[in-house]
Amino acid sequence: MKNTSIKIAPLSKADYDSWLNLWQRYLAFYETSLPLRTTDTTWRNLLDNNAPIYGFGAWQDDTLLGITHVVLHPNTWNTTECCYLEDLYVSEAVRGQGVGRALIEQVYDFANKKNCNRVYWTTQEANTTARKLYDVIASQTDMVQYRQNL
Repeated sequence: MKNTSIKIAPLSKADYDSWLNLWQRYLAFYETSLPLRTTDTTWRNLLDNNAPIYGFGAWQDDTLLGITHVVLHPNTWNTTECCYLEDLYVSEAVRGQGVGRALIEQVYDFANKKNCNRVYWTTQEANTTARKLYDVIASQTDMVQYRQNL
């Protein structure tokens, strides 16, 4: 597959079944599951023009190969919004073929058009396959994430 054969487009209502398939595989990759209510809310937010959550898909012909979700939010260190790349998943069959890079480049372009000051994301330390790409297209920070689930 060549990168030029990949079409990146915003997710639309008609993409639900294909998106859900990749979303469930993404959750399985991270060894987690979510209540159906959360998945339904996520999908509604991706399509809601009033929610600062956006979804993009990577297509080859009629097949959805990958998805990404981003959240725009204000921050205290700039006067413009940040773009948090919250989710990124590429089908196992096409990893290493430019799909992830194309999705991230779409996010960069989208965030730039929205006048964001940065794009950032997290990944598991052991996600070495993805990190090889991330090390080429972004800079790893020295920040450590802490979390308290509520």
